[in-house]
Amino acid sequence: MTDAPTRPRALTGIQPSGTPHIGNLLGAIEPALALQDSHECFFFVASYHALTTQRDPALLRERIFEVAATWLALGLDPERTVLWNQHAVPEVTELAWILGCLTSKSTLDKAHAFKDAVAQGKTEVINAGLYTYPVLMAADILAFDTNVVPVGKDQKQHVEMARDMAQRFNRIYGETLVVPEPSIQERVATVPGIDGRKMSKSYGNHIELWLPPKKLRKRFMAIVTDATPLEAPKDPDTCNVFALYRLFATPEQAADLAARYRAGGLGYGHAKQEVFELVDARLREPRERYLELRAHPERVEAILEAGAERARRVARRTLDRVRTAVGL
Repeated sequence: MTDAPTRPRALTGIQPSGTPHIGNLLGAIEPALALQDSHECFFFVASYHALTTQRDPALLRERIFEVAATWLALGLDPERTVLWNQHAVPEVTELAWILGCLTSKSTLDKAHAFKDAVAQGKTEVINAGLYTYPVLMAADILAFDTNVVPVGKDQKQHVEMARDMAQRFNRIYGETLVVPEPSIQERVATVPGIDGRKMSKSYGNHIELWLPPKKLRKRFMAIVTDATPLEAPKDPDTCNVFALYRLFATPEQAADLAARYRAGGLGYGHAKQEVFELVDARLREPRERYLELRAHPERVEAILEAGAERARRVARRTLDRVRTAVGL
């Protein structure tokens, strides 16, 4: 891989706030990995972002490893794609300071994480890191001349804020930063959890990716359903089980299960078993690769270190342009 981009550049990151789950797989990881054939891809572990809430150093290190190993187990090719830890590229935090000097308080007041914390009366959790989170995220994106950012629907605002910061910088100092575009797959923009709400670690309704089959099945069996009797027809469009099933199934499989719902005689337990089997089959080989990486963590560390060197070269060029533009 050369330093000069030969294809559009895509970038995304995952925060190591917990063990990756199915929502991460469908909403972020798979859409990002699908870009490897058409884009120059830069994917990172958002370790600095995790510091807004994470206070256990050992747990943070474990979660950073889990995210990196997950990317690799699911198909990230380090020969084609750059993978690194956010904290290994200090140019990003320097760029964040410069962008922060051009970003108004009124802009940051609109950020979802800040507004949600205020609305819930959780002012004690609002630290400077959480408040300025969008600035660091913008630096993550802009430092690498990113063209496309594959994100979940709930992250679209952060890309829009990065666009606004790049455009403001360019208006003041001349064309210096690449203005990125979000890429959202509407079909998996919001992945339902076992209670029907958006799948999230904070809700405790998530299904972890690397559970052994018995524990994975137990999570699927915990999906909340109504009390419709087995023999009665059921509406697949209002069922949490079917909502997850169709995200993994082929159109033909989804149509077949929907028809059996409407015909009656299908119990929710049967539907849960079918979605478990579908997901377990999808994860079987990646799970084996993940366990192999856990047994050889030095392989993951070597890939992260090589990725950081590559990422720093790119970010350094961007920062040199930015420094020159602002007069430093």
